[in-house]
Amino acid sequence: MRRICLTLPTNRACPETIAAIGGEAAYAAAHFDVEVRLLILDSSDPDTFTAHAGAVRALGEIPGVITHHLDEARQRDFLRRVIARAEVAKPELVLELMLPAKLSYGACTNRAFLIAAALGCESVHRRDSDSRYQLADGQPVFPVHHELTSLGKRAADAAHGPVETALDQRHADKRVAMVAGSFVGELSVDIGEIRDLDPEAYYDVVSLWAPGHWSDAQKRELVDDSFRGAGTEPFTGDHATLTLVDPMRVDMCNISFHGVHERVPLPPATDTIGSDYFLIHLVHDAALPGVLHNRHIVNFYTPERRTDAGFTAYQTRFVKFFLSMLYFNEVYDRMAEAGDALLDESGQVRGSVISALARRSATLDRTENVRRLDRVDAAYRGLGGRYARFADFLATRRERLLDEARRDIEDFALLTEAWEPLVRAGKESGPHLPAAAEAGRPT
Repeated sequence: MRRICLTLPTNRACPETIAAIGGEAAYAAAHFDVEVRLLILDSSDPDTFTAHAGAVRALGEIPGVITHHLDEARQRDFLRRVIARAEVAKPELVLELMLPAKLSYGACTNRAFLIAAALGCESVHRRDSDSRYQLADGQPVFPVHHELTSLGKRAADAAHGPVETALDQRHADKRVAMVAGSFVGELSVDIGEIRDLDPEAYYDVVSLWAPGHWSDAQKRELVDDSFRGAGTEPFTGDHATLTLVDPMRVDMCNISFHGVHERVPLPPATDTIGSDYFLIHLVHDAALPGVLHNRHIVNFYTPERRTDAGFTAYQTRFVKFFLSMLYFNEVYDRMAEAGDALLDESGQVRGSVISALARRSATLDRTENVRRLDRVDAAYRGLGGRYARFADFLATRRERLLDEARRDIEDFALLTEAWEPLVRAGKESGPHLPAAAEAGRPT
């Protein structure tokens, strides 16, 4: 029997999401020959954590499902043990990169990857707290259905039944490394107001994540395709394709990985949206098979980001995303050139190649990022109101943000160098969770 990890990282109240993902875990265990470890990594405040613990208890005992509900203290204890066993360089920095004080989309998912390895799970299936499942005939449409149908199989064996194939035959013996869908509903990035206020300002801002040398036509195409997911069309029936999955067609709220997540981590950058999307690009550029399905998740916005403090925090993460792209666009270009050379003789990603590319990109001249900040400043001042106030705030932090973006890519290189020893140490040491978790009760 396979063991899988269905994970929900969260730092906000989401009892309804916990109830819903419990339903997906039950579906997986009932319909497939798997044991499900439902892993809730909870960074919320004590009152919210208590409410979440109540939501976990309300799930009851689910056949084939063991739930682990871990606060940051228990996550930190686990990480300290694994880091010590792995004997990595700069252990305190590695701990900080794995569990930073600030918000990090990549770090929370890296913790799920490492704990899943320690739990003996062969795959990780991630959902988000600000999303929910679509319904068909009143029943939730669970992405895990497609994930467990194909993930980890030889591509040749996955290309049957409801799965169409658009994969070159030369990839037939490779394992399916990723199965994913996208989202419907709100834009994945909360910038719809900018588009409504000034479409040209929206273009000026969103196009900043393109490489600086791209033509206006290429940038227009990217902007038109950005942050939209699968649009708004509701689910009406299953469709899945075995292919080299286009990174623009999937989202991290609706994704699963096999193998690749044990070779390369996600960038641990703090306060940066999109920091958790690296593996999607790596799977594509390394020509690893994936399955793209249409069991899209519904994205929605939480009220917090509509507050003044939430607005400033979110826009800062948005700007840091643009600054990160100076480095990641370079890494993506080099990965695309390398192709199959990213893989070793066993068909696994070479983490050493990725860390070297990241380190090399850190030496890039940052003039392009200075221009990015100039264009954000001009666009936001033109929008006026709270956007102009944010431009004032941003102006006081320019040098710091430029430095942080470079340090973030250096940190990613360091963590990638340490990653395989960490995963190996996690597997050797086990999770050391309280026995109650093994009895099906939350911890």
